[in-house]
Amino acid sequence: MSPAWLADVLALGGDLLVVPLMLPVGGLLLGLVLGGRHLARVALALMVLGLAAALAVAAAVLQAGAPLHYELGGWSAPLGVGLKADGLSAVLLLISALVVLAVGIYAQRPFGVAPGTAETRSSLAFWMLLLGVWAGLNTVALGQDLFTLFVALELLTFSAVPLVALDGRAETLTAALRYLLFALLGSVLYLLGAVLFYGTFGTLDIALLATAIRGADPLPPALLAAASLMTVGLLAKTALFPLHLWLPPAHAGAPPAASAVLSALVVKGSFFLIVRIWFDLMPMLLTTTAAQILGALGVAAILYGGLLALRQARLKLLVAYSTLAQLGYLFLVFPLAAASEAAGSVDVLTGGMLQLVSHALAKAGMFLAAGLIAASLGQDQISALGGIARAMPITVLAFGLGGLALVGLEPSGAYLAKSLLDGPAAAGGQWWWGLAMSVGGLLTAAYLIRVFYHALAGFQLPPSLKRRPARYQELIALALALGALLLGLLPTELLGLVEIGRTGVELGGLR
Repeated sequence: MSPAWLADVLALGGDLLVVPLMLPVGGLLLGLVLGGRHLARVALALMVLGLAAALAVAAAVLQAGAPLHYELGGWSAPLGVGLKADGLSAVLLLISALVVLAVGIYAQRPFGVAPGTAETRSSLAFWMLLLGVWAGLNTVALGQDLFTLFVALELLTFSAVPLVALDGRAETLTAALRYLLFALLGSVLYLLGAVLFYGTFGTLDIALLATAIRGADPLPPALLAAASLMTVGLLAKTALFPLHLWLPPAHAGAPPAASAVLSALVVKGSFFLIVRIWFDLMPMLLTTTAAQILGALGVAAILYGGLLALRQARLKLLVAYSTLAQLGYLFLVFPLAAASEAAGSVDVLTGGMLQLVSHALAKAGMFLAAGLIAASLGQDQISALGGIARAMPITVLAFGLGGLALVGLEPSGAYLAKSLLDGPAAAGGQWWWGLAMSVGGLLTAAYLIRVFYHALAGFQLPPSLKRRPARYQELIALALALGALLLGLLPTELLGLVEIGRTGVELGGLR
């Protein structure tokens, strides 16, 4: 029997949806008053509350068995702005809160202000930008109209880009500028698509648009153009091959905490909106041709990213190209869902979200571990890692466990995700998607073996470290990697969270 206070919290229903938005926005406002000296501790407290709020939203969605709704100011669409949390939203809220909290704990050392020391501009900037990323992600998860989602995307972009260039060096500023150009291109294309939707149907609310599109006979010609523009724009923000050119340079010089957030969360926000557009807004347009194109781009990303990861001389760039490869798996959801019956579509979407969560945890842990290695050695050349496993066993273990989770070893989340995707692939006679996943796993194993060949080479004496990492930083990286590796042990009831809000009408268009 649940405690009375928990029952009272869950009884709030849709009112809970305001909390995940208020916490990061409140932190941003407090940051303007407190400055960087106190904001680190305040932000950490807000992140703990944010994780509790995300858990409460997920529990309320599970308990209700239906999406939660909230209308700001009591005004309903199309006049007002609505919030909605279904199973997909709850997953994004949870993984965002968890990774942001982990990164916030990790960043207390590099971006906190110790008593008696001078406050730096980077400390205030980092916490403000991290809160901005968190606010953008929560709005992406809960937003219910295309313009609100555009604002959320811009908040996410203009918080993430400066994180890349926090150190102010010329190369990181160049990388941030390239990221900004790709992001702005994506924003323009997304906005053009939204304009076409509004000009055709007179609303931007997703639920009203979906109803209007289902009732349109014939479908307006502008619909496919709008979908194409928005999808390409979001692909640029997601860094899917061949629109990935900004991603590796952005990671090369970014602080480890920024890289962890960028890889684990920021690129997932735009992917989440692609899922919303094709599965919720216009599933009838997810034809075999459109789905196969998205799937083919995913396979290209898996192969290209994996091969380039094998060639990298720097550990951080290896992890960056690994991110490019792992993003490709997410786009296999589209062809497999298009070829599945309604029930199979739910399994495919569940597998895709499991892959998203598993990758977020594993890659955040690996970037944090790689950052600790680079800071301790003063460089991150893979060929110069000899003996590092003896000097930093916990950090190297975290990196290795995150890598094993990416390979898809049982009981990792990636293993369960690929199992859910392999079933529809085999049932639909589309064996090539399963083959692409297998080849991707072999490439992942290959570049991990290369790293550990050097890290465990011979019986060298441990290298001299410029500074030892804080133990709590190592444990944060290890906890994230372990979370990805053990994700497949989640109870079946929790896996059903993704199904909530997936109506028969929505999935009926996927053929």
